[in-house]
Amino acid sequence: MVGPALVAVALLAGVALRLYTRSELWLDEALTVQTARLPLSAMFEQLRHDGHPPLYYLLLHVWMKLFGEGNEAVRSLSAVFGIATLPLLWVAGRRYGGRVVATAAVVLLATSPFAIRYSTETRMYSLAMLLVVAGWLLVRAALERPTLLRLAGVAVLSGLLALTHYWAFYLLASTAALLLLLWRRGKPAALRVTLAMVAGAVLFLPWLPSFLDQAAHTGTPWGRPERPTNVFSISFTDWGGGPNGEAQLLGIGLLLLVVLALMGRALDHRRIEVELGTRPHARPEVFVVTSTMLLAVVAGYATSGAFASRYTAVVFPIVVLLAAFGTSVFADVRVRGGFLVVLALLGLLGGVRNAATDRTQAGQVASYIAAQGRPGDVVAFCPDQLGPSVSRLLPDSFDLVDFPDFSDPHLVNWVDYAERQQSVGHQDFARRLDERAGGHGIWFVWSGGYRTVKGTCQAIAADLVELRPGGHAVVASGSQFEHMWLYQYGSG
Repeated sequence: MVGPALVAVALLAGVALRLYTRSELWLDEALTVQTARLPLSAMFEQLRHDGHPPLYYLLLHVWMKLFGEGNEAVRSLSAVFGIATLPLLWVAGRRYGGRVVATAAVVLLATSPFAIRYSTETRMYSLAMLLVVAGWLLVRAALERPTLLRLAGVAVLSGLLALTHYWAFYLLASTAALLLLLWRRGKPAALRVTLAMVAGAVLFLPWLPSFLDQAAHTGTPWGRPERPTNVFSISFTDWGGGPNGEAQLLGIGLLLLVVLALMGRALDHRRIEVELGTRPHARPEVFVVTSTMLLAVVAGYATSGAFASRYTAVVFPIVVLLAAFGTSVFADVRVRGGFLVVLALLGLLGGVRNAATDRTQAGQVASYIAAQGRPGDVVAFCPDQLGPSVSRLLPDSFDLVDFPDFSDPHLVNWVDYAERQQSVGHQDFARRLDERAGGHGIWFVWSGGYRTVKGTCQAIAADLVELRPGGHAVVASGSQFEHMWLYQYGSG
């Protein structure tokens, strides 16, 4: 067993890493902040153009009123959710497999690069993880004794999950399917828990018109659907911390532990038997995780929706719980402890990388423009997805516009996105941009790595050179996740 001192070190390191990252806000974070800072009526309207449910934005709106809009302030809400999940997962681990599983679960989650990343990001994913663990505990408690209070808790948490991220629909559907199967097999309480989950839809009803509008007009134009095999392989790699060697080892370790949770049985201190019939204790959680992922894949193909591993936040805590249960298969406590220590070290390496890595070039680009630009200069963004992270850092003295419609680059309108991006020619945009700047300079922030523009932004950069000879790159595109070029063009 892992000693108390090592558990304490893992917890302290995990908490510390949830409280710091040096990076500026990238697109999703900056757009979230810009949306949440709006008055409530305007915020709900912007969300209708954004494609997400409102709960996290409402909480962040209140949080920013109390603590401000600086990077640390807006990210600290996710850190609170991430840290609060740790003791809750300890309780879940105790219920699932005793003290050994509880210890393993907390160590794995505390040092998880995936959990650390989304505890340092101004997005809803750490909230989703917290609600999932709370929901798991309440569903288990309600199955044992379906009191009115416990059933009401299941209903409320189901509604809150649906209002946090739409992938929760797949988790709730998979859980309901499992509960109905249990009911058919003679567990009467399962039907009552299922009905409680359905009752939670009442909380979602006020948002339903906006959701239907989003479903018809917004989506994920930045990516394509993924095959099931890709979804599972990408997920385990990103649960380990991303595309690098340590992350792949950690992902393989988590996968091995989940397999042991489902199929492993210790014969003695040196041998483990793999039973193809699977272990009943782990079947429900494996069913829910697998069904959620498969439903999401099917829905992605049906709606042309892209996959991003961050969406798996709705199942990740259950995967951690399964992996923790898998450690109980090791009969030798030294082997169990050693395996956990290795995974924790791999995880902390990913957590340190998260703290030290810039997610965006926005800070570099904005600093250059602020230092070299003059009041009245036009700053244009192509595509508009580059606008929120950079414009957040620029003074108000610049005239900020985006491609294709010269709208406010602090926000992105995802309604019929691909069609709007492709409706404007590069020469027309460059000409209008030149006319708008007049005697002022132009700063053009662009990137060619976005599906919807396909060479348009680069063509605009070339068109502007013809209109304003001497224009050139002053910041080169880097290796950050959100990378971009900055071109400077003199006054007309």
